[in-house]
Amino acid sequence: MAQATVPKPLGLLETLRQVRRDAATYQGIWSWIATVDHKRIGMMYLVTSLIFFLAGGIYALLIRLQLARPEADIVDPQTFNEFFTMHGTTMIFLVVMPLSSAFFNLVVPLMIGARDVAFPRLNAFSYWVFLLGGLFLYSSHILGGPPDGGWFGYAPLTVRQPGHGIDFWALGLQILGISSLASGFNFLVTILNMRAPGMSLFRLPVFVWMTMVTSFLIIFAMPVLAVALFQLSFSRLFGAHFFNPAAGGTPLLWQHLFWLFGHPEVYILILPAMGIVSEVLPTFARKPLFGYPFVVFSGIAIAFMSFGVWVHHMYTTGLGPVANSAFGITTILIAVPTGVKIFNWIGTLWGGNISLRTPLLFAVGFISMFVIGGLTGVMHSMVPSDYQQQDTYFVVAHFHQVLFGGAIFALFAGIYYWLPKFTGRLFNEKLGQLHFWLMLLGFNLTFQPMMVAGLMGMPRRVYTYPSGFGLEIWNLLATIGAFVIALSILVFIINAIYSLVMRRGEVAGADPWDGRTLEWSIPSPPPPYNFAEIPHVRARDPYWHEKYVEDQEGRPVPVVAGGANGEEHHEAEGHGGHGIHMPSPSYFPLIAALGFPIIGYGFIYADYALVAAGVVVLLLGIYGWALEPASE
Repeated sequence: MAQATVPKPLGLLETLRQVRRDAATYQGIWSWIATVDHKRIGMMYLVTSLIFFLAGGIYALLIRLQLARPEADIVDPQTFNEFFTMHGTTMIFLVVMPLSSAFFNLVVPLMIGARDVAFPRLNAFSYWVFLLGGLFLYSSHILGGPPDGGWFGYAPLTVRQPGHGIDFWALGLQILGISSLASGFNFLVTILNMRAPGMSLFRLPVFVWMTMVTSFLIIFAMPVLAVALFQLSFSRLFGAHFFNPAAGGTPLLWQHLFWLFGHPEVYILILPAMGIVSEVLPTFARKPLFGYPFVVFSGIAIAFMSFGVWVHHMYTTGLGPVANSAFGITTILIAVPTGVKIFNWIGTLWGGNISLRTPLLFAVGFISMFVIGGLTGVMHSMVPSDYQQQDTYFVVAHFHQVLFGGAIFALFAGIYYWLPKFTGRLFNEKLGQLHFWLMLLGFNLTFQPMMVAGLMGMPRRVYTYPSGFGLEIWNLLATIGAFVIALSILVFIINAIYSLVMRRGEVAGADPWDGRTLEWSIPSPPPPYNFAEIPHVRARDPYWHEKYVEDQEGRPVPVVAGGANGEEHHEAEGHGGHGIHMPSPSYFPLIAALGFPIIGYGFIYADYALVAAGVVVLLLGIYGWALEPASE
């Protein structure tokens, strides 16, 4: 009688190969863990960033509850310091920056007619380092307490803070900086080297231009922060004296380094938002972007000038009238290219056939709120005015006008505009518009009273305030506004679950907005290889010109045999992607990324064996990454 053959157990290497083959099927959890597909990585960036957005928002609500009335005791001073440190750090480094990276991943390769990014495994590595860096920072909650020195981490205060919270903050930001640099190099090379035939630089969509400019900013600005964090960590862990004047250091060194990074960082956050708005407005105005070259060159000018304005954060530190005057002038000048963009956006809408859909509402909301933020920024450029406003809630209101009223509104415009491309479903329009109006109302109800409170003298970074100074009503209004914003986010979550997760939204189709750029020429969701045939670009807004010609009065007229109304022009019938070789999935980027938090824990707890273990994990990941075939 024949005996059944017992399958031979797979060895470790064969098991890993089998896992990778399973991941290539785009099914199951391993297909996400080992993915190198830029679209899936973009979705992971998006979801992770939104989860951190909820965490940062909870910190904000607790802060506002504490400040809703004078002399409240909902939280103690130490907890308040932890909350506002984690709120600011989360929103800047774990929300706005990676949300921009989500859109870089999702749409830049599609907009330039590429099948993938230049370095797919480096792309996956960037995401895993971001995720693990964020978890490393948040692990401080269960490992001795979160950082409490402010999101700006001013030394020498942070050198002397007890506990390990500041160590988690400094090393966590170093890890997140590695993720940003990897992403910056990747997208810079992708845009410069992987454009479709005919896609010259001045046929690039503005969002792609702003991605490229932002990548340059990341590459040059993040090392400055890395140096400052290196000095802070060495001062705390090894007794260095970079900020100790008694030992030859200077307390102002940290401020110079942090703000030399910090103001380019503002434009790292804002330029992608400007790029999103520059794509949304022409689509819903049904006309080309007004003044395309001026919008592009103004973005380049903003990036260049952003490295020359950092001292306006330091007018009151005693640098003297010459330095203050010089940086006041440069700060005024940087408003000029920003104004150029705003007038070109208004010119785009002027005379357009406007479709007032949710993405356009958020884009226009960005413009209006950013104008207020920009004007209050010009107020800060003037030294006598800034002396009065320094370290008051007017400053808090100003940078929220820029970063929330600017970046967050534009990023939501991008979510409503592009996410249907990758889910195949549109958001519910009524819920989307309710989200917008609630957020606009809540935003202004929160931050306009803050400006009044700041002008009345309320200092920032205080956990309470005395009664009798007229500040009560303004703080109560700001708190109510914060909860209205929270309600608007709840509406967004309901909309996303109803429309995308439950699949109850209207089917998106390939071109739901009658778009202008190449991403709308392929199916929704896009296939793994993006384009069955690489498109040949003959004009700016290439897909629009394939669908329409202009009549004698300049009005668009559909091309009879073109790809209008959602036809999938570039997706060859029956092609199915056969014969297109795409990069194989890889788990080595995740393995390599795991080394960084292990190294960080080792340094914090002076366990150098753990540091060595982290280095080994990092090197093993890099070694396997280097030796595995690019595709199988």
